[in-house]
Amino acid sequence: MVPAPHSPAPADADALSIGHVSVRYPIRRGVFARVRGAVHAVEDVTLRLAPGETIGLAGESGCGKTTLGRAVAGLEPLAAGRIAIGDRTLSEAGRPPRRTRADRRRIQMVFQDPLAALNPRLTACDLVTEGLAEHGLLGAETREEAATRLLAEVGLGKDALWKYPFEFSGGQRQRICIARAMALRPDWVVCDEVASALDVSVQAQVINLLTDLKARHRVSYLMIGHDLGVLRHVSDRMAVMYLGRIVELGPADAFVDRPLHPYTRALLAAVPVPGGPRGAARKVLRGEPPSAANPPPGCPFHPRCPLARGECRRAMPALAGDADHLVACHRAGDAP
Repeated sequence: MVPAPHSPAPADADALSIGHVSVRYPIRRGVFARVRGAVHAVEDVTLRLAPGETIGLAGESGCGKTTLGRAVAGLEPLAAGRIAIGDRTLSEAGRPPRRTRADRRRIQMVFQDPLAALNPRLTACDLVTEGLAEHGLLGAETREEAATRLLAEVGLGKDALWKYPFEFSGGQRQRICIARAMALRPDWVVCDEVASALDVSVQAQVINLLTDLKARHRVSYLMIGHDLGVLRHVSDRMAVMYLGRIVELGPADAFVDRPLHPYTRALLAAVPVPGGPRGAARKVLRGEPPSAANPPPGCPFHPRCPLARGECRRAMPALAGDADHLVACHRAGDAP
């Protein structure tokens, strides 16, 4: 039995809302392991993911993208803020998660490392049908029949049923992870660097597969990645994170063609251009990202920003702008 998709609801009532979410990890030191500080992995992030929408989330390693994705999936507790579907709270700071079995079914996650995400002692058949069995959704189907159907959706044949994860290539393992996430027909899927560890040709196949599944099942993606070109191709909107905060959010095309934040422009300048002049000069950011355990005052990007002025060092810029394109910068759009 194929799990029935959830009944469509008005956009505002059935959107996934991330409201002023923060995730912090305590730093403990000393003989008694007392809390001496905190790593500010995610700080004051607000997003709204509508049904059928894809938001691409980009940024350097360590900026908090994966932590935000894990928080959305219910795998990280919140230090502040709230995650909800419509007016139904899923996670809230200071309270245990309120996710029912139905809530957990609606949000799934595809992890970056498929080999680490798959139980090495289970076959592909068991891996992709485990959720169906747990939620009582197999119906008249046997696990073998359900697994055959799910694996066929991601381009794997019946010969894959009884193989173990180590017997597959990296791309095949990621297809199994995608089949497992899609088995429960979720409304939202967090895709954490799903193609970053794969060959370029296999990356294209996996991205095309996700695009096809989105059209077929009307699923929404929070697509986490480094490759701005890929994110632009698959996303309706894009967001850039820096040191745990979203610094720019807007439509994918306008976001790439008309970036407003200096950090976004630096990321785009670092993307290789096929056929471009060899040895062409690139704008390279100086320095390293500040420590998330001791973020700088004011704008978190000001120690590396070529446009930084006194106000940038003193005051945190708000994420503001027109209805479509938001930026957190005191000098948004200024030429470098």
